[in-house]
Amino acid sequence: MSGMFATYKNAFKIPELRNKLVFTLIILVLYRLGASIPVPFIDADTLSAMFQSSQQDTIFGYLNILSGDAFSKATLFALSISPYITSSIVMQLLTIAIPALEKLQKSGDDGKKKITQITRYVTVALGLITGYGYYMTLRYTYGIVSNETFFAGVIIVGCYSAGSALIMWLGEKINENGIGNGISMILFANIISRLPSAVVNEITTIIQTIQDTEKGAGDVIMTLGKALIIVIVALIIVAFVVYMTNAERRIPVQYSKRVVGRKMYGGQSTYLPMKVNMSGVMPIIFASSMISIPATIISFMNKNGRGAPINDPSSPLHQPILYFMHSLFGTRSILYIVLEFVLIIAFSYFYIAISFNPLEVSNNLMKNGGFVPGIRPGKPTTEFITKILNRIVLIGGLFLGIVAVFPLIVNAVATAFNYGGLASIAFGGSSLLIVVGVALETTKEIEAQMTMRHYKGFLE
Repeated sequence: MSGMFATYKNAFKIPELRNKLVFTLIILVLYRLGASIPVPFIDADTLSAMFQSSQQDTIFGYLNILSGDAFSKATLFALSISPYITSSIVMQLLTIAIPALEKLQKSGDDGKKKITQITRYVTVALGLITGYGYYMTLRYTYGIVSNETFFAGVIIVGCYSAGSALIMWLGEKINENGIGNGISMILFANIISRLPSAVVNEITTIIQTIQDTEKGAGDVIMTLGKALIIVIVALIIVAFVVYMTNAERRIPVQYSKRVVGRKMYGGQSTYLPMKVNMSGVMPIIFASSMISIPATIISFMNKNGRGAPINDPSSPLHQPILYFMHSLFGTRSILYIVLEFVLIIAFSYFYIAISFNPLEVSNNLMKNGGFVPGIRPGKPTTEFITKILNRIVLIGGLFLGIVAVFPLIVNAVATAFNYGGLASIAFGGSSLLIVVGVALETTKEIEAQMTMRHYKGFLE
């Protein structure tokens, strides 16, 4: 941790890096301002109250975390980075399925620029589709649109789609003029923005419990215990994430000697690094979205209740079967925890299958005169890398599953023993994984730029 702060301290001493850091901070501040701009004709207060009461376990609750509460307030940036992430994943899949796109991706910088341009168009299209779906949900499911005319609908959908395109542009500006990882930095800012209000609410609850004369010492101890459990769980996850994020499997690689003109090149030994968590947080996002679909469908049936909890007598879902289904797919149920754990491992293999090609790695090694000691070049090297990759993906999937499921288990156990109030950590594992991962990646990026600058000074 001290090394990370030292890196940022040294970066601010270098004018070039200081300008990049300041530019990134300005973009993030502008983004958070945009996430607070309300969209006309929508009752944001009523929507926020509904999210607090009945949408925490749904896919909307998870999207609200990723958007930094903008989704629950229906602001300009309510869609957040979801359209861009979806379009990026779609383009990754299409480059595998469509030979023309695969050829374009491998054709150098010009091909990558064209892929990026297509991704932008797909993002705008998905922003329009998602914005329309969000508008229809606000209008017919929640009934909080004050003006239901066609003109008002065009304005609302236009605001959401324009907001998603503007977020994409801000992320690209961070990549061009800032410290890089633009979309990740925006996601980082969204999650961090929830932290101050959560801390203030927790402190306020503790103070009110202490000042309340009707509550005894047991209530005070229980309130302090809840806060302590949240802090301990967060520290355990952070330490585990830092350790596993930096872990990697190094495959030794030997380069044969070759003569070019009168000089001899190669002959050195190096290694091929394969990170344990190669897929990042994407499997958790996929799994959480999929597992939240049943609870989301059940919440749609609750439209006449207008935000009433499922187990509330005023809710039309106050029926034994539907209430059982809602409890079955809630974040505290054993089925939810098991399904999410299994889906995370499955999506880890799926994401690596579309983003890492062992055959391509093996061919690149062979073209450059490299080989794994004891393994013949070509097909045996491909099989060897695939074998190691499968093991690493399993370990990485288990790591992601533990990080995502551990807070859910703590919340479920606490609820079983009537020790409620820990629902706020239900999605805490994935949030901490994103925050820590982006922080480590940004630190490495800054260190790399500092090292490059020193090399430039030496050469000049």
